[in-house]
Amino acid sequence: MQAMNWLDQVKWDAQGLVPVIAQEKDTGDVMMFAWMNREALAKTAELGRAVYFSRSRNKLWFKGEESGHVQTVHEVRIDCDNDVVLLKITQTGHEPGIACHTGRHSCFYSVLRDGQWQAVDPVLKDPESIYK
Repeated sequence: MQAMNWLDQVKWDAQGLVPVIAQEKDTGDVMMFAWMNREALAKTAELGRAVYFSRSRNKLWFKGEESGHVQTVHEVRIDCDNDVVLLKITQTGHEPGIACHTGRHSCFYSVLRDGQWQAVDPVLKDPESIYK
């Protein structure tokens, strides 16, 4: 009997995608949320760096290909329902690591306060200088 391919165990949605959370290995900070298709997840496991699927560009997105803010992947986990992937990563390219296109450490930089979303984390690098 042949072992099931680990990619076949993932519950892909109707578009062939799975949601992915990138979490910084050392701090536990949730850095970002993105999507992967089968090819992106396979490449991530093969290369040891985060490769996502860009729904807006309809292509693979090698995290850091434009910004230099690469995510080194230490561990790939899947949840109990096999429908969400968690990457334990180290964010590189800037100290502290920048995961967000806004130049912030994490994409989760806004907090709900008094019925308003308020940015509470600083911009570490001007996005204009990141994406030229």
